[in-house]
Amino acid sequence: MTALSGGAELPLAAAEQDPSDRIEGRSPWQLAWIRLRSDRVAIISGVFVVLLVAVALAAPLLSHLIGWGPADQDRDQGLSAAGLPMGPSARHLLGTDNLGRDVLIRVIYGTRVSLLVGVAATGLSIVMGVVVGLAAGYFGALVDSLLSRFMDVVLSFPFLLFAIALVSIYGSSLTLTVFVIAFFSWAAVGRIVRGQTLSIREKEYVEAARSLGAGDMRIMFVDVLPNLLAPVIVYATLLIPIAIVFEATLSFLGLGVVPPTPTWGNMLNDALPFYQVSWWFALFPGLALLLTTLAFNLLGDGVRDALDPRTERLFAEQE
Repeated sequence: MTALSGGAELPLAAAEQDPSDRIEGRSPWQLAWIRLRSDRVAIISGVFVVLLVAVALAAPLLSHLIGWGPADQDRDQGLSAAGLPMGPSARHLLGTDNLGRDVLIRVIYGTRVSLLVGVAATGLSIVMGVVVGLAAGYFGALVDSLLSRFMDVVLSFPFLLFAIALVSIYGSSLTLTVFVIAFFSWAAVGRIVRGQTLSIREKEYVEAARSLGAGDMRIMFVDVLPNLLAPVIVYATLLIPIAIVFEATLSFLGLGVVPPTPTWGNMLNDALPFYQVSWWFALFPGLALLLTTLAFNLLGDGVRDALDPRTERLFAEQE
């Protein structure tokens, strides 16, 4: 369309053009971010997780500011005359435990252990699961059969029995805790990756790469793996809280991190004899465990919805 001005034809102003001509293309990751930031629950959960990480990293600084270390015992005012933990006060904001130690700083240091175990075990599980699942789904046939049966065996093995056996042989440690959790988590990741790979390997672009002479390793890690990132990221966000709960369970049973290193699990175990008279002793580590797992699960749900191209969600037009 044109307009006449002084006998000459001039194009219409850009503002008068059809709005469809000015649509800006967005990548799937940009669209996922738009969906995610419109989810208030996921954003609040993400902010909570970021604050949790910041608190864990700043644990030594917070310990200095509070004036108590995770193993320091308040021999003067940390216990009552009957030898019971003292309740929340200006001296100990969340009270003390059965040895007169500050509950607040121990919960903060327990956050470090829980996040470290959760992230490390999840990362190891993701690497193992992606490699095995990718190989099983891509090569198929005998390789798929052998690896799938191996994953079934891992998933069917009793978790606590395996943990008890290893601890009785090697003793409790942070490294062993991470290994045990990862060993029982990677097979679920592998099954998800295998199923996605079976579908992707039949796509046209994979056939095109194969016809051009691309090797199997290149196809697996250049053409197939990038298309598995979305489900892997979603599962990773949901696997972290599972690993945190596993660590708390092992520590509660005396199979996890060795005391006096504070973890939420062993704090709950220490609080068992006192929960009726010292409610704060069990409440605060339990509440920290609950809120952390809830935040990761809600964030994982939001990431899943954002990365799902079939999500039917209305969102305002972004500038």
